[in-house]
Amino acid sequence: MCIVRKYNAFASSLPKFTFSIFTASVIGALALAVPTAQGRSAAAPGAVASENLVVSQTAIEVLKRGGNAIDAAISAALSAGVASPSSSGLGGGAFAVVHRAGERTPMILDFREEAPERVDAAALERRPLPWNERGHLVGVPGEARGLWELSRRFGKLPWAELTKPAERRARLGFPVNAHLARALGSSELAQEPSLAALFFPKGRAALAGSLIKNPKLARTLQRLGAEGPAAIYDGVIASEIVATVASAGGTLALSDLAQYRAKERTPIKVQWEGYEIFTMPPPSAGGLLVAQTFGSLTKQELNNLGYQSGALSHWLAEHFRASLVDRFREVGDPEVVNVDVAALTEPARLAARKRRIALDRTHSLPLLSQEEHGTHHLVVTDTAGNVISLTTTVNRGFGAKLVTPQTGIVLNDQLDDFTLRRDADALGATRYPNAPRPRARPTSSMTPTIVLRDGKPVLALGGSGGMTISSNVTQLLVGRLGFSKTPEELLSAPRFFVPYRGPFTLMLEDTSAPNLREDLARRGERVSTMPPGGSAVQIIAWDGDKPSAAADPRKFGSALTTAP
Repeated sequence: MCIVRKYNAFASSLPKFTFSIFTASVIGALALAVPTAQGRSAAAPGAVASENLVVSQTAIEVLKRGGNAIDAAISAALSAGVASPSSSGLGGGAFAVVHRAGERTPMILDFREEAPERVDAAALERRPLPWNERGHLVGVPGEARGLWELSRRFGKLPWAELTKPAERRARLGFPVNAHLARALGSSELAQEPSLAALFFPKGRAALAGSLIKNPKLARTLQRLGAEGPAAIYDGVIASEIVATVASAGGTLALSDLAQYRAKERTPIKVQWEGYEIFTMPPPSAGGLLVAQTFGSLTKQELNNLGYQSGALSHWLAEHFRASLVDRFREVGDPEVVNVDVAALTEPARLAARKRRIALDRTHSLPLLSQEEHGTHHLVVTDTAGNVISLTTTVNRGFGAKLVTPQTGIVLNDQLDDFTLRRDADALGATRYPNAPRPRARPTSSMTPTIVLRDGKPVLALGGSGGMTISSNVTQLLVGRLGFSKTPEELLSAPRFFVPYRGPFTLMLEDTSAPNLREDLARRGERVSTMPPGGSAVQIIAWDGDKPSAAADPRKFGSALTTAP
């Protein structure tokens, strides 16, 4: 129980009505991956880690029916749109990294939202927008197209079978988990009629444990299963999406939906100390941060600094800040602007940057205002050794707070991820790679990642939490690859975040040791603390051929296996 006790600080900050749900979620997630007496996690032929018990149960159900990891992830992502609608759904988009057993290079599929052809760039420069103009933030959703493409390329089970678990959850009901209950605390949600009808019975937010039925979304999922993505991108549902966006001032058109396609991309590959790290390329900036960090540090240097030390935290923070500057100056949709990842990760460039970093001095990051929040990550492996790491999102909590009234689709506000001109100017930008443009996909922090050694998976992970995602994933990669920490040790360790606005240079989770904050202050960091509840990382790690899944309790995650 020592692992569970480490989360008492998390639990004590929660509302009383979430405490029992929190306790069950943490103990359930950790008990399935707790080390054995030999110091190893229990072996399992198939495993999943996600941010919601319903989602993990869906993946296990599909694996037990003979589906592979990709089938399980597809069904799990659809179920996430039902049970975790503040984070994901058919109105959003995703990135996926897929490793197929026996192949040397994982495949990347980008089905992130993109700007409509008539995107109003002037309106986006006026952000934050008033409530009646939030339709300008809605990008063309990619989830249905992308999941269909994953099924077409790699799935074993028929598409219609993959949509059934989510349809059944929506029709029969799903329990509000503690994270969703927390998300319902936003007062503006009750202003959206469809959200109010579902989650605010008698005018009050549903409590954790409440059973919610969503028959409108169930009918949409039933049509999706029968017709494929055409059910969403053409016909009645497409027309309703366009009308809903237009009702809040947006410019999305039927032609935008009809032309949307998922895109295969080449992964960023980092060779480090015998490992091959495969992570997201642009339009993600998360993979760039991973590549630049590991391209700048050796395992010996990490060990010299020390795990969870002030020296290591400061050293990493300095690299993260430098990478964030590159993000806003250099990264955009590679279909629209040239993003030279090779130049940004060139060893001589990273070495020159490294020489400017000192253990007793902190470089500041100019203030930025970009935000991302509502995201769900899941990882799945199967008995054959296939692995998928998938991050799906509607951006901020419940996206644009727009729901199609007859079909129950929560629409994203992903275009808020385009960089404001004033923020780019603050960084001395000479170009604007992440400016809003027709058909462009905004830069993201999502960082689904798979690590191989000798061609076999040794680690798969990814996270949620907006701008915290890439630094969280990188910190856990450092802990596993550099210090051989178990998944449980990684998730129980406090993390930090480099803020992009405000007076502080570094935010520590408030479960961190007091002397760590003092140490960082001596190194020139302006340190504040934050509660550990807004972001999460999900992990599957291997000892040999044996996978061990662990879910982050920060968002009440669930890790399950197919073992009896």
